[in-house]
Amino acid sequence: MSVFSDDLFRRAPVPELALPGTYGEAPPAHRFSRDLRLGPVQLQVSHLDCSLEWYQMVLGLRELACEGDTVHLGVPGASEPLVSLEYRPGTTPVRPGSRLGLYHFAILLPDRPALGRFVQHLSDIGARVGASDHLVSEALYLQDPDGIGIEVYRDRPREEWRRDGRELMMATDPLDFPAVVASAQGATWDGMPAGTVMGHLHLYVGDIARASDFYSKALGFDRMVWRYPGALFLGAGGYHHHLGTNTWAQGAPSPSERDAKLLAWTIVTPDAEQTLASVSEAGFVVDGDLLRDPWGTAVRVRAASLVCTAFAEARKRGSAEARRRGGAEEAVLAEWT
Repeated sequence: MSVFSDDLFRRAPVPELALPGTYGEAPPAHRFSRDLRLGPVQLQVSHLDCSLEWYQMVLGLRELACEGDTVHLGVPGASEPLVSLEYRPGTTPVRPGSRLGLYHFAILLPDRPALGRFVQHLSDIGARVGASDHLVSEALYLQDPDGIGIEVYRDRPREEWRRDGRELMMATDPLDFPAVVASAQGATWDGMPAGTVMGHLHLYVGDIARASDFYSKALGFDRMVWRYPGALFLGAGGYHHHLGTNTWAQGAPSPSERDAKLLAWTIVTPDAEQTLASVSEAGFVVDGDLLRDPWGTAVRVRAASLVCTAFAEARKRGSAEARRRGGAEEAVLAEWT
């Protein structure tokens, strides 16, 4: 949905600087640590080879490890993947907006020149892309072969963010493509650069109030933007949003077992145990480190050490499989063992 800044803020007073502590609404009880970040997303895909080629050629991710029908992708040298692709027999692509759950996951580039290189790369290969200036960030939007939504973006410096009262100012304005491309100064794209991370998730939900109850009151996110029509944006540590929720697919069902979909996303935070306790006390089911929102979308809440350990174990399993198959994949895994 496109909502321009003039539509949202034309009657607002002069915007003020969004200084630390001057914006957002904290939850009433447990509040996430300022050190929260997002970890890998797990996706169910209909054709592993097709998806793998697309994520490598279009997005510029690299294969970090492979185990059976699961491939882990990320930035070379990283201690954990950004995306894990899992093939399950019988999976079929989905039409965007036809299911609740994932609207898009968003990969955050380290700076504007990286986004400029990526824009030129997409133009060179003829990829279809949407784009927006969100005031706090500049973003591109794509869909993978299964219809799964993906955002690739860069943040504006926090000293450029503005607020209207306690609400951070975000909108969907046109992107200045020439300025973004010019920032690359002619450098070419050679894949996702070092410093690339998972920036945020955006989910289709059935009701904004219930989403706020789960993700803010129970889980611990601050509410950052609540005026955007049909949407609520939540974050921790003053970030504009680690999570977006919207009702733009209201009335759609949750994904079925055979749908290409988000299997789980990951919150990495030093207060994982307190977070899980808060969710349990709010009356929601906690299964180890796995939670599900009221529409069935799964999220894992883990400490950083557990995320790295889980990936190290996946690498070992993949390496063992490679040896059993005669070493066909051993070269791919060698640098990670």
